[in-house]
Amino acid sequence: MKPFADLTRFINPRGIAVVGASPRESSQGRRLYENLALHSAAPGEVYPVNPAYEEIGGRRCWPSISNLPAGDIDVALVMVNAARVLDTLKQCVRRGIPYAVVMTSGFSEAGEEGRRLEREIAELCRDTGLHVYGPNCPGFVNVRDRIGMTFSPAFKDDLNSGGIGLATQGGGLGRNLLQGLSHGEGVGLWFSAGNEVDLEIPDFVAHMAADPRIRVIALLMEGVKDGRRLTAALQLARERGKPVVVLKVGRSEAGVRAAQSHTASVAGTAAVNSAVFRQFGAIEVDDLDQLLAVSQLLTRASAKSGNGLCIYTFSGGTAALAADLAGAARLPMAGLAPATQAALAALLPDFASIGNPVDTTADILRNPEASAECLRILCADPSVGTVLYPIPMDYGAITDAMAESIVSVASRTDTLIVPVWMSRRLSAGYSVMERAGLLPFLSLSDAIAALSRAIAWKAEPAPPAALPPAASDARALSEADAKAMLRDAGLPMPAGRIARSADEAAAHAAALGFPVVMKVVSAQILHKTEAGGVRLGIASEDAARQAHAAIHEAVARHRPDTRIDGVLVERMLPPGGREVLIGVHRDAAFGLVMTFGLGGIYVETLRDVAHRMIPLSPEDARALTREIRHVEILDGVRGQAPADFAALEALILRVSDFAWQHRDTLHELELNPVWVGAAGQGAVPLDALLAFQGEARAD
Repeated sequence: MKPFADLTRFINPRGIAVVGASPRESSQGRRLYENLALHSAAPGEVYPVNPAYEEIGGRRCWPSISNLPAGDIDVALVMVNAARVLDTLKQCVRRGIPYAVVMTSGFSEAGEEGRRLEREIAELCRDTGLHVYGPNCPGFVNVRDRIGMTFSPAFKDDLNSGGIGLATQGGGLGRNLLQGLSHGEGVGLWFSAGNEVDLEIPDFVAHMAADPRIRVIALLMEGVKDGRRLTAALQLARERGKPVVVLKVGRSEAGVRAAQSHTASVAGTAAVNSAVFRQFGAIEVDDLDQLLAVSQLLTRASAKSGNGLCIYTFSGGTAALAADLAGAARLPMAGLAPATQAALAALLPDFASIGNPVDTTADILRNPEASAECLRILCADPSVGTVLYPIPMDYGAITDAMAESIVSVASRTDTLIVPVWMSRRLSAGYSVMERAGLLPFLSLSDAIAALSRAIAWKAEPAPPAALPPAASDARALSEADAKAMLRDAGLPMPAGRIARSADEAAAHAAALGFPVVMKVVSAQILHKTEAGGVRLGIASEDAARQAHAAIHEAVARHRPDTRIDGVLVERMLPPGGREVLIGVHRDAAFGLVMTFGLGGIYVETLRDVAHRMIPLSPEDARALTREIRHVEILDGVRGQAPADFAALEALILRVSDFAWQHRDTLHELELNPVWVGAAGQGAVPLDALLAFQGEARAD
């Protein structure tokens, strides 16, 4: 693996040559030269180089690199025609200039001739030790030391520096990120790599990992040229405690095509990229806003930030919405200490909520001092690591004062305060927080998404809310009774008989025809497999007798108090069918709802289901079967014939009709698995769970 370049003299050069400097108004050569000569604090001399001029801006202009006077020159900035770049770089080698930034375009992004030129530049670098940055790039900016090796007209205005190190493969979006960090913690170094003929993103990451003034590294990548070098650089950053935040373009087919045409690099496979980022501790984000937000939050986060989240606001609806989003994102909510709650209760009205979320109610708006004190109390609670502070509307002077208090409390606590300014009316209060470096979010969902990535939460998230308990009067039928009732309603069921002895089981099996399946019959056991109450593939009378005994023994061990009504013997359906689930449950708001999805072992693992409110139309049944994510399993894969969708849809409609007929008493219905054969073979429930509230009846 190629070693990482030492960029020390590149970052803070003692002298810079600008090849292609120009006095022409609005030319890139003029902007590049003026950014260094007029707007930078470059410690050494800046030499304009252009054979067309004798002087530029009152300084002598040199005809070529070879003609430059003796002295320390660490970097040559090259902005000449692509055909002249290689000769200019060879002059740099002869002059002893160790670094060159090639801003010229027309290389690999332009076709084969450009790719040939890049190969020759790469060979020159390998043979001589010259390091080339670019080509096809906007240059490099050392924001913290105010050195602008760039032709951007915005350089002189984008000088808010800080501990974020930025490396991008695109200039326009890199500038967007730079300007997005115009307040608060800004960018210290910005590398925009271009085509990466020699110096690459990994070189910049490795340098920033070792730079004591860089705290967080943000990457915007369109392609990965050398994955092994990249992971080595990510490992260096992890070892030095530098979080790396990555936005990788090219997660869709369209994105891959765009990235390849833009950077002429290999975009890679999205799933592999993401897996490698996780493996080496990088935080992957979804868009530019998240890249900015997560990077900035990481510079403000403390060791306490991950203790737990507290939501603090003066609007009940906002509190509920924020808590809902946080719960969906599995963020751990802090449990407030009794002393914290007592202190809040002493300041807030009786009708305020002093749990978490904390809803002070709008009554607090009359007392800004109490609002600020409540925030201080929450920040002092050791279980609160981060406070999410949504401000749902702009109230002029009131919210301006609220913003001032947030800034004041934030400056005196190690608890992370994350304000969310939800109104589109950005008044003085928003600007107050932005100038103080808090960078308010504009939406709750954006804030929650950033917090879920930026913070290493120590507390465990609360478990998902339990499903409502079954009705106390719900009565579950045995599988045999459930199947009999459904068969009477016109649903297809496998042929079966109940055996109450081993000999009876053998006789039933022989009569049905081998192979058979045998299952315990008991209204007390809903999940027969877990109880050892199922035996498959029984192919003889002796095997049936043995299975009968084994089922009784296993169930007795699992549930000694279980009443066994017999063993159900059924003819097994042929192999090759697909398994689905059809279920009905009673929703508190919408009544009976049907659930359809992949069944058998896939129910709990894939959780690939779709829902419809009962009663269903034929159009509903058709849409339901095609709404699941993995419908291709039913369509047929690897030459497998499509499933019998017609039979499946007919079964769904029969289940819907049955449920609607028993809508006043039906508590739950589950057919899992349902065997679905190829077209023309039908769809048959293999197991059935049926429960009613009170007595089942037909309307």
